[in-house]
Amino acid sequence: KPVWKCPTPTFDLTCEFILIFLLIYLSPGEIVVNEVNFVRKCISTENNQEGLWGKLICTNFKVSFIPQDPSPKQTSTLSHLLLGEHDIPLTCLEQVVTVNDTKGKKKVLGSNQKLKFNPTELILYCKDLRIIRFCFDEAGPESAKKVCLAIAHYSHPADLQLLFGFEYQGRRYHESKGIERVNGSPPRGGLQTPMFDRSSDWDREIKRTNASEWRVCSINQSYFVSSSLPEHIVVPASLTDQDLMNYAVSFTDGRIPMWCWNHANGSALVRMASLTDPLQHRKPEQKIFAAITKSHPQRNEPFRSDLDKSLPSILDIQSAFVKLRQICILDPFEESEERWLSTIENSRWLEYVRAFLKHSAEMVYHLDGKNSSVILQEEEDRDLNCVISSLVQLMLDPHYRSLIGFQSLVQKEWVMAGHRFLDRCNHLKKNDKEESPLFLLFLDCVWQMMNQYPAAFEFTETYLTVLSDSMWIPLFSTFLFSSSKQRRQHLMDFAKHKAIPQGEDQVVYFPPVWEWSQQFSTKDQTLFNNPMYVGKGAACVQNGEVKTFKRTKKAYSSTLRGPSTPVRNGIKGGEDTLTRRVSLVTELKSELTPVKDESPSERFFKEWFSRPADLQGMLIPLVMPSHMAFWKLFFLRWVPEACISKGGPVTTYHKLSQLVDEIEILQSQLRQYKGTSPRSTPLPNPGGPPSERRRMYFKASSPDDPPTPPDYLTSSFPFTPEGNLSRRTVQGTPISKFLNGARIWLSTETLANDTV
Repeated sequence: KPVWKCPTPTFDLTCEFILIFLLIYLSPGEIVVNEVNFVRKCISTENNQEGLWGKLICTNFKVSFIPQDPSPKQTSTLSHLLLGEHDIPLTCLEQVVTVNDTKGKKKVLGSNQKLKFNPTELILYCKDLRIIRFCFDEAGPESAKKVCLAIAHYSHPADLQLLFGFEYQGRRYHESKGIERVNGSPPRGGLQTPMFDRSSDWDREIKRTNASEWRVCSINQSYFVSSSLPEHIVVPASLTDQDLMNYAVSFTDGRIPMWCWNHANGSALVRMASLTDPLQHRKPEQKIFAAITKSHPQRNEPFRSDLDKSLPSILDIQSAFVKLRQICILDPFEESEERWLSTIENSRWLEYVRAFLKHSAEMVYHLDGKNSSVILQEEEDRDLNCVISSLVQLMLDPHYRSLIGFQSLVQKEWVMAGHRFLDRCNHLKKNDKEESPLFLLFLDCVWQMMNQYPAAFEFTETYLTVLSDSMWIPLFSTFLFSSSKQRRQHLMDFAKHKAIPQGEDQVVYFPPVWEWSQQFSTKDQTLFNNPMYVGKGAACVQNGEVKTFKRTKKAYSSTLRGPSTPVRNGIKGGEDTLTRRVSLVTELKSELTPVKDESPSERFFKEWFSRPADLQGMLIPLVMPSHMAFWKLFFLRWVPEACISKGGPVTTYHKLSQLVDEIEILQSQLRQYKGTSPRSTPLPNPGGPPSERRRMYFKASSPDDPPTPPDYLTSSFPFTPEGNLSRRTVQGTPISKFLNGARIWLSTETLANDTV
């Protein structure tokens, strides 16, 4: 278990040397590297301009600040089981900056660098958009310098194995094994999300989608054919293993076309890398395409989409994100709304989000409207293909809009398909040119769909935000590696080094992020549950009677035809839905085609948007520029000026959660009444199901509760801006001075001429 330790005692000079012990929460394998006392953490709140005083500590896992006077636990924030309120994982640090206001100097610190001046201030720029500032007004100058250098050094690991997750999971494995020998444990720790590292997971997916003309192939066993594909892939049943091995050499890194998903009409979604030599290797490609055609019931030829030519590059996406990140943390936050929104637009981030959604909708048309298989082609098949293939399946298959289904989608199309998480997240901070927030862009696209169809997804935007934040916590195998082979090699070396028995399941000794109990309590995990979700097995009320949804068109059309604003036809907004929806037809129309008769694609989208949305069927997002919304919870959660007390979407979430919890209590009571015999009718438990089994974070209200939302509810819930985006203070340095670069957060000029 994690332990509380006291690194060194702190003497408060203003209290006649009273000994104060400041405890730090240490995880298994975590050690204190360096520390400094009498540090002030800058807090951007009106009632606490002086900040918090305490101890700044660097461990081999995180930067930790221990306040001298611990503030009471905040009700409005997620309570992380491995990170304290003031902790920052070292992997989350983007830049470590030291400043000396007196001498007018600053320096961006890297690994094994020297610092020639004594810092008066430390600024930590984080990958989750936080900016944390510490002042060393009363701290010892040498101690301050040492802790700054330690933070910079340990946030730039020289090797992947030096990330804290390897030490932590090794200790956790052996400790948990001692408990399991007494109590026993289910296989894979009871994990419900399929990992797709076994042929059985792919077999189940083939059967679930009724892809009878496709089969699981294991020619990549031990990564013999491709270093980036998983060991098991799905291929046309008409192709032999020998054929596939012969064809693989024609594709980049041996990444032959790989099946992703099957439509009920028999069309398939396939992804592939480009040919190494298009002129010499055209014949193998044609044979594979012929096999894909043969797998279709009507033998329809597949449609190929070259994403490298159709979508922004990873460098474009990174550039847009850097601009957006700077806009979201500018100091001060005082421009007019119109100007601020135009600045957001000029970053091109929302333009790129829209481009990916629009292209995915076009692929949906080919799969569903034209009954054609779709082949997504990208040079390496490891970046843009991950986004588009995931979005297409999310639009077409309601299974992926459930929590477990969504996690299996990410595992299948990102983790096992070989997305370069190690490079794109830049965990080792070795190559900025490889860094690109593809996964965040995908999550933003998902949020756009959730924002338009709020009842179609089982999970919430809090879940998406926490999932993004988990990329910067190096304790899980999901986001640490760039391929299955790299994961296998590193974890085999890790197991050998930690004396883990050969043959032990890697999911057991280095689990994925999907085991949320590693990070959050059962209660906090209920923040992932959407109270509006209309999914398979979800309860509804018809004619005063509680019923369960079944996947029939009649049931859905009867229950979804009549909603009024703000949710109508399964989408948000009070405008004329048909008018807004038909606008997609114009967007998806080729700009080169003169406006005359309706094209087949225009008729397809017009017909779909004219019908009530089936939340358990195909969902197509609106993709006009005016339909793209800004994901405020993610991008503005740390900005104090954007934080609305008792406002924002959380107020609706609060009321709906209470209502759903009350309904589930009544359902539990009804079941207890129905389950009792006529002669024995005990009163049901007035509290309903036990609290650990209740799905909603906010419980049903009582008559004594006030009608207004709780005071701790803000638009940033369950996050808080306090201390996470520090502003300029009397002694501080203007943060806006650090935001002049396009590729980096900081300018390279000194502060000699700055006015404070």
